[in-house]
Amino acid sequence: MLTINIVSIFPDFFTGPLGLSIPKRAAEAGLVRYRCVDLRAHTHDKHNTVDDAPFGGGPGMVMKPQPFFEAVEALEAKAPIVLLSPRGKVFTHADAERFAAGAELTLLCGHYKDVDQRVADHLATEELSLGDFVLSGGEPAALAVVDAVVRLLPGAMSDIESARTDSFFDRGLSAPSYTRPAEFRGHKVPEVLLSGNHAAIEKWRREEGERLTRERGGAPVAQGPQSQ
Repeated sequence: MLTINIVSIFPDFFTGPLGLSIPKRAAEAGLVRYRCVDLRAHTHDKHNTVDDAPFGGGPGMVMKPQPFFEAVEALEAKAPIVLLSPRGKVFTHADAERFAAGAELTLLCGHYKDVDQRVADHLATEELSLGDFVLSGGEPAALAVVDAVVRLLPGAMSDIESARTDSFFDRGLSAPSYTRPAEFRGHKVPEVLLSGNHAAIEKWRREEGERLTRERGGAPVAQGPQSQ
């Protein structure tokens, strides 16, 4: 069983999504368990303060290191401990496969302007970003990572072959997909997909995937916002 720990000031953010679809079925099947931790539960003042003004001045607030350290210590979490961060590398399918093959994954969600760098340097074992855009917090990024990982757990999907034909699963982008009707508002499905010729269909899918990968390919290098 994979244990996924999520440390956030908004643990309720995950209640709905993790109770639906594949994340829910995987938990019910005993493939994964989720532990969503309220970062404010690891503060020691009456206001449950998790942030403070940055040293050196400047706008915005910085999340304090102490609540993160104490939350991870209370969980007795083992690596990987991931800080969703703009300074990390972009999360990829290879990361999802790596996490799915492990026994535990801890995700640290930032908020406000930034997270104290000591969390990245001395607590997290790695930093990951979703890309070059701004989120209100690390929670959506963490949820994306969880979904990408959990669907790869053996038994999580009713049809694992569906996952193996996804984009980035030992390949670049996947070919386009079509279903009934064969013609919709004058737009027709490619004839090869209706031919029944499996060799020709496979060749078309391979070539289309390669074409799309060439046209849209290139590894993303952007880092994303502080809250990721």
